[in-house]
Amino acid sequence: MIIRDIANCTHERVIDRSLLYELLHPDKVAGAQALECSIAHAIIPPGESTLPHLLKRSTELYYIIKGFGEMHIGNESAPVSPGQIVLIPPQVRQWIRNTGREDLVFLCIVSPKWQAEDEVLC
Repeated sequence: MIIRDIANCTHERVIDRSLLYELLHPDKVAGAQALECSIAHAIIPPGESTLPHLLKRSTELYYIIKGFGEMHIGNESAPVSPGQIVLIPPQVRQWIRNTGREDLVFLCIVSPKWQAEDEVLC
């Protein structure tokens, strides 16, 4: 059984400038090798945004847990709020901005699993 607790994690700044913690990744969590996706917990502090980026071959899903933001995918943008999920196709420029006064918190699900060589700043 694998149980990961967000209360026991340390977020780190990653390439897109979000604060991220890998909850489940088949290459990083013992016992999760059969998992075909990766799941990270992301935080964007108030007034911040991620850098524009894309994943070359993976699809991303952002499930908004807390806070308010503005999602940008290609030439489109839309407000996002708790309880919403965003589908981000591969090879499309994307970024998210925190528009609220508290942290924007979301789960980032990547399929197939996230790999550094798949992500490109643009």
